[in-house]
Amino acid sequence: MRLVPWWALLSSGCAPVLLIGGWNLAEWMQGPGYDPTTRTISVLAAYGMPGYGVMTGMLLVLGACYIVTAFGLRAATLLGRAALAGGGISAMVLTLVPAPPSGGSFGHGAVVTVGFGLLAIWPVLAVDRGARAPWGLRPALARGDGGASWGLRPDVAIAVSAAMCACAVWFLVGLQLQGLPGVAERVLTFAQALWPFLVVVSCWPHQVASEPA
Repeated sequence: MRLVPWWALLSSGCAPVLLIGGWNLAEWMQGPGYDPTTRTISVLAAYGMPGYGVMTGMLLVLGACYIVTAFGLRAATLLGRAALAGGGISAMVLTLVPAPPSGGSFGHGAVVTVGFGLLAIWPVLAVDRGARAPWGLRPALARGDGGASWGLRPDVAIAVSAAMCACAVWFLVGLQLQGLPGVAERVLTFAQALWPFLVVVSCWPHQVASEPA
């Protein structure tokens, strides 16, 4: 029996595809007046916008993908899986508190902050420090004791989470200083959608012995 079921591979692989496909379709529907480098994804999902329906559906399915992946990622710790599922729930809750077409919204901002936070820390919380853990649940690449094999130490998950946090800071600074928040948000959300898939892929070749009857 594999560490992760086939449907977890499917759900994790669909997440980044749905995310990019959803925002690109919504941008096309929005028209040339929308600048993806300076405008956020939330604007596309604002009530009354041409892409509102597309983005709402995308967020619901994306959140479901995160939850299904967390449920199937048996190799990760329970705390890490809970954080990943929480990020999925946050994505779904966003459909209940869409951003206004202009200006800010405390409710929307709070849900976004919680979602980004959970998806940024779950790589660290999910780490399995066992010697046989899949590479996606270990840290930085390092040569083994014998010098011939390669393994991972607990720094990789830290590096991934740190990179996501850095993107979040970039996004916030861009919002305040009229920078490129659209670029920062897209980099951050894509990274957070892609990492669960990479973790599942790392677990896929591994098998565990069947439980005795």
